[in-house]
Formats: sequence, C-alpha cells, structure tokens
Amino acid sequence: MRVFAPAKVNLALHVTGRRADDFHLLDSLVVFAGVGDWLSLREGPELALRVTGPRSEGVPWDSRNIVWKAAKQLGASVEIELEKHLPHAAGIGGGSADAAAVLRALGGAVEGSEVLGADVPVCVRGTPARMRGIGEMLEDVPELPQIWIVLVNPGVEVPTGAVFGAMESVENGGMSEPEWADFGSFIAWLGKTRNDMQAPAQRMQPVIGEVLERLSTAPGCAFARMSGSGATCFGLFEAESAARAAAAAMPEEWWSEAAEVLR
Repeated sequence: MRVFAPAKVNLALHVTGRRADDFHLLDSLVVFAGVGDWLSLREGPELALRVTGPRSEGVPWDSRNIVWKAAKQLGASVEIELEKHLPHAAGIGGGSADAAAVLRALGGAVEGSEVLGADVPVCVRGTPARMRGIGEMLEDVPELPQIWIVLVNPGVEVPTGAVFGAMESVENGGMSEPEWADFGSFIAWLGKTRNDMQAPAQRMQPVIGEVLERLSTAPGCAFARMSGSGATCFGLFEAESAARAAAAAMPEEWWSEAAEVLR
C-alpha cells in the first residue's frame, strides 16, 4: 500500500510547564497541510527501510529512523520505502507524521504511540486538534474554515532541545478555548495565541525573522508565525492564488510550498 504523511503544523504552541522527568508540557493547536511525505509498504521476509525522494539526504535508513521504530513496535515484517518531500528536523513533524502513517497502515492505535515521540499521537489521529500535556491529551476543535497555508524553510536546523534550553520561562499560560466561525474570526482567535519557542529559535537562527517578514508582507497573508521549534514558518491565506504566488516569490534556495489545510 501507499500512504500519505502530511506535514504537521503547530499554529499555536504554548509551553506551560515542565514535569519532574524533564518532559515539557504543551498547549497547542495542531493542523495538517496537504503537502508531505509518501510511504510505500509491502510484506517482506524482514523489516527493511529505504529512503528516497528530494529530501532524503541525511535521513537515516536504519533503526535510528522513527519509521523503523514504529514498524518494529508492531513486530511487522515489512519493506518500507520512505519518499521524503518535507525538510528534515524542520518543526513540521516530518518524522512523526511518517511514523504515524506506518502505524495507521499497519493497524496501530493512538494509545501508546507517545513512546515514539510527543507528536506521534496527534499525527496518528490526523485531524485538527488541541494537543496538551506531553502530546497525549488530544481534544476536538471547531471545524476549520477553508485555509491556504504557505510553508517556508530557509534551510537551517534548530535543535528542539537547544530551543527549550534557551527559553526564558517554561511556565507560561495556556491557550484560550478554541472558538471561531469563519476565516476572519479564526485569524482573530489565533492572534491571541503564541509560539513560545519562536523568540529563542529566532535568536539562534536570525534568518527565521527574515522568513517571517517575507511571509507577513506577502499580499493576502493574514497571519504568519513559526511552527513548532522551527525553523519552518507559515503564512495563512484565504485565497489559493495569493498563497501560491507567495510561495513562488520566496528565494529559490529556500524550501517553500503552498497547500490547503486539511479539515
């Protein structure tokens, strides 16, 4: 079978505390975009993984890969081809989405998937959600309006651990109750939220600020922010034509894609 692993985007990401075991507590609005990786699976004599695609460079193909770990967790003898289109370590859950696609394809469940990573349960679910705790608490949100998203990565990596370590505070307030009726009210609600990891990530990689400036000033962009721990940033648009024009206008050396937010 061939399965799609959509990019996971944290439209809001509040860091609300840290547990005794050093896991950080989050309150986040997570959505998925119509751009991502593809995985092909077929029965085989033993577990095997091959990584291909335009973004395959630097992606491990052995037991270090979360896709391998997901299949191993289910005890599957399967040959997997991972076709990478999303940037590696980019704050849009590429690895988690890939692992979740394998779990879905092989009949795995959300429960217990957090052992593979905090983002895996929400990626297994695959629909917009409020994600709390260390990723294990998932709640429905109101239906999203039609939204076009432009994802831009300037080609730099921002290690998640380093960003957490650079935060001035990890004890911050959570999001307000998700509530909207249309595109305008959604943008208004989102404007009252934060990404608590954006400022420290931008201090580490100032080019993130340039990305945000280009997105926020693009015609038709209603909102721009960094996703996750970075360095990928997003811009939200109501019109497809404006989103595609904005993506095309980004520097050639940057990765950029326009896609509809999946509902």
